[in-house]
Amino acid sequence: MLENQLLKIAQDFGSPVYVYNAEKIESQYKRLTNAFKAVKSLKINYAVKALSNISILKLFNSLGSGIDTVSIQEVQLGLAAGFLPDQIIFTPNGVSLNEIEEAAKLGVKINIDNLSILEQFGTKHPKTPVCIRINPHVMAGGNANISVGHIDSKFGISIHQIPHILRIVENTKMTINGIHMHTGSDILDIEVFLYASEILFETAKQFKNLDFIDFGSGFKVPYKPGDIETNIEELGEKLSKKFNDFCKEYGKDLTLAFEPGKFLVSESGSFLTKVNAIKQTTSTVFAQVDSGFNHLIRPMFYGSHHEIINISNPKGRERFYTVVGYICETDTFGNNRRINEINEGDVLCFKNAGAYCFSMASNYNSRFRPAEVLWYKEKAHLIRKRETFEDIMNNQIEVDFTSKKEKELIK
Repeated sequence: MLENQLLKIAQDFGSPVYVYNAEKIESQYKRLTNAFKAVKSLKINYAVKALSNISILKLFNSLGSGIDTVSIQEVQLGLAAGFLPDQIIFTPNGVSLNEIEEAAKLGVKINIDNLSILEQFGTKHPKTPVCIRINPHVMAGGNANISVGHIDSKFGISIHQIPHILRIVENTKMTINGIHMHTGSDILDIEVFLYASEILFETAKQFKNLDFIDFGSGFKVPYKPGDIETNIEELGEKLSKKFNDFCKEYGKDLTLAFEPGKFLVSESGSFLTKVNAIKQTTSTVFAQVDSGFNHLIRPMFYGSHHEIINISNPKGRERFYTVVGYICETDTFGNNRRINEINEGDVLCFKNAGAYCFSMASNYNSRFRPAEVLWYKEKAHLIRKRETFEDIMNNQIEVDFTSKKEKELIK
């Protein structure tokens, strides 16, 4: 999107505001499907947790995508967005058997990553096929918090526990229709991904009734000009060949599945904030904006980098600023950044704000969560209203401490 279009959105809808470019989402989806065009059956399941607005889900539905969900609420969102149950895969971690059964009743695909739950589910529902999430014991990812395939991860069933899985399958007579892995996010080295795929193929040979193999995702996107990213085209070429060769060996054409989130929506998103004040200390010039980690927690949580530009003064001379929020704790968005000269009232744009940004927002400090806008076919569409005080009060129940009964309780 052009800077003047973003500035107009900030003026029309106020700030802070999240803006998503539908055209970028569509191009990323097509880029991924084109990379694996050599595969007969490919299924992209968008990871709902990255950005769960129902209009975004409907956009993916229109593109032919399925969805990957991690909670029963995300399953319900997917159904509300028009996805058929067989277009939804449920991949939770650490949830109760009841929640898995609830999802199974809705008819969605089930993915289980716990031996205990697998045995319980198979015993009660042997006719319901399930996918198994394997932990390949491959360390991958850009941060310890998003590396989920290592040996001490809470995710997946260890490849060393395959005999236990086979015992449960034999005892319960359940059907395993898929094998899944997800090693982490921000994977740059495709050789690590290909190495993990070999482990998954070897595991898949143990199961004779598979319909699909799910390779998760974790593809790295660029966070700044000139940044490196996963070479999705090279990965597509190499993994497609390995997958096709495996299908020949397996004796059946399986579906190759992925569940990308960040890759599909991160670069589509812009987060717009207004500068409340410029504050200079002995060594730092702060640009203080009308937001905080209540709206964008990733820089504080992951140390993630979001490029910050001044769309109100794109041609101004560059100076160094530390961009901070209005939360009553340290909430630094960018330290000592080179940005076109900032004045109070200017609008700053945080890039790569499509994934895990609004979805991780909160009402900390009793602040309202911002609005969301979708730029679709050269028009700005409001897809979530900015919260109000009524939203903050909603579901809160006030106790009447003035009544005689309550006063007696206080005593």
